[in-house]
Amino acid sequence: MRTVAIAGVGLIGGSFGLALRRAGFDGPILGVSSPGAIREALALGAIDKGVPLEEAAARADLIYLSQTIERILETIRSLGPLVRPGCLVTDAGSTKLRIVEEARRSLPPGAFLGGHPMAGKETRGAATAEASLFEGRTYVLTPAGETPATLEFRTWLDRIGAIPVVMEAAAHDRVVALTSHLPQLASTALGALLAGRLDEADRRIAGPGLKDMTRLALSSYDIWRDILATNPAPIAAALDAYIEELRRLRAGLEAPSMRESFDQAAALALSLRRQ
Repeated sequence: MRTVAIAGVGLIGGSFGLALRRAGFDGPILGVSSPGAIREALALGAIDKGVPLEEAAARADLIYLSQTIERILETIRSLGPLVRPGCLVTDAGSTKLRIVEEARRSLPPGAFLGGHPMAGKETRGAATAEASLFEGRTYVLTPAGETPATLEFRTWLDRIGAIPVVMEAAAHDRVVALTSHLPQLASTALGALLAGRLDEADRRIAGPGLKDMTRLALSSYDIWRDILATNPAPIAAALDAYIEELRRLRAGLEAPSMRESFDQAAALALSLRRQ
């Protein structure tokens, strides 16, 4: 892998560039993004040069797509006739099935490896990128044949400290609907509910628990719009299950059975904190 191109040099793309540099990659890192994002990424040292997609595809051995999901899909459609033989295209999209299906239609066989780093922040942009963002974090990969390019990419994931986990695209989307998309919507729903019920004086009564519960509500709708639109059925199933659990808790406010829910929830929370 001599040349890397990153399409979408925001938080994830910028962090990937920084992580590669820190891990010892010494080849050119090209950026494909808006002029403002390119300026930020250049100032941070996440990329060496901003170029059009056509130039990036003509030069790169690895093309890393870290745009919004709809932009990833558009870029994959454009890349089919542009990618060099032996080039690997991978992505960092938060849903996988639609992306993998589009890659099968648009890219040469073996040229694509779907990915989803389970890392991020509520903030956006290359200015908030960190070389350590992927350290110790799960990095989901969709199954693909073991080509020299995919094996080398796995090696670089190890070097930047990520923990690769292989999953089928549909299974990934079902799981993240529960572990990522549902928490986001729960936080958003709570924030939206309380925004209309708490005035400024009331909000001074809020403790750290409410801040913790509404942290995800800081996330941008511009990012989440595409996530929700490309994973509707698993998200709807997760929401239905959550609503049913809330109804069960509502019905048992004065019942001893409430203890079981508290105990189960505490056990899960403790196991997540031990990871």
